[in-house]
Amino acid sequence: MNPNLAEVLRERPVVLDGGFATQLERRGHNLSDTLWSARLLLEDADAIVAAHADFFAAGAEVAITASYQVSASGFQAQGLDHADYVRALQDSVTLARRAADSFDDGRPRWVAASVGPYGAARADGSEYRGDYDLDVAGLRAWHRPRLELLAAAGADLLAIETIPSLAEVEAVLTEVAALGVPAWLSLTADGARTRRGESLREAFSMAAEVPGLVAVGANCCDPDALDAVLAAAEGIGLPVLFYPNSGEVWDAARRVWTGSPTVGNLGAGWVQQGVRLVGGCCRVTPDQIGAIAASLSYRAQRWYDQLTGRPSA
Repeated sequence: MNPNLAEVLRERPVVLDGGFATQLERRGHNLSDTLWSARLLLEDADAIVAAHADFFAAGAEVAITASYQVSASGFQAQGLDHADYVRALQDSVTLARRAADSFDDGRPRWVAASVGPYGAARADGSEYRGDYDLDVAGLRAWHRPRLELLAAAGADLLAIETIPSLAEVEAVLTEVAALGVPAWLSLTADGARTRRGESLREAFSMAAEVPGLVAVGANCCDPDALDAVLAAAEGIGLPVLFYPNSGEVWDAARRVWTGSPTVGNLGAGWVQQGVRLVGGCCRVTPDQIGAIAASLSYRAQRWYDQLTGRPSA
């Protein structure tokens, strides 16, 4: 059994994985479907396991499952039935765990069940705007069945991620509090604001009231957002997580990514600034995660040696 992640974070930083869909595409999979990587949960389980294993092999300690895009409404829109939806959610955890268990070095590797935003199921980019057609009550009802299924699937915690608005923060946190399971809260931030233009600090303050929340922070944002995220989380009393995009910029006119990835080089500095869960999101590869892990390997090794009673070098 893995050590309690919240307790480990009090001792040392922990490395997350990177852009899961990016890695699937690098392995040759076409993810142009509106279900994105979720379709592979039904059609190619081995591909899911292999991509998770790529990040673990690079040094990631937490796998975020492929459930981000899995929802009853999204699957129904693609002509899939309820049984497919349930199986995809359950398998997302099982397959990530299979990848973790394929390493026999005894080191802890956690599985975080991805809880993507309502906007991801709409497949219209609204997770980056928060301009939803549901209020808090509607969002609670939409999220509840998926949260219940993921909570029962055997993950170490729920990864509530890419949330754009206070309404969705309130909805998901209320449901998580009722379930009584560990979780983290990650918003897609725009500076000190949510994508909806609201106070990021208010979102983090809401999370601080929920038992079992292990961290707050941001993902799927520019790496330069960290200072605002840290300022918003100051004094909240929860560890900070940060897993931004690679640092490259999407040129919509030319339909290409421009610039160079920076996450791998910046991760160690983020930890020095106070980040406790550090990784990457879109376009972040195992190589970049490996660079972060290598920069933090001494801390992780020393903690592991103390845990197992081995003498540290």
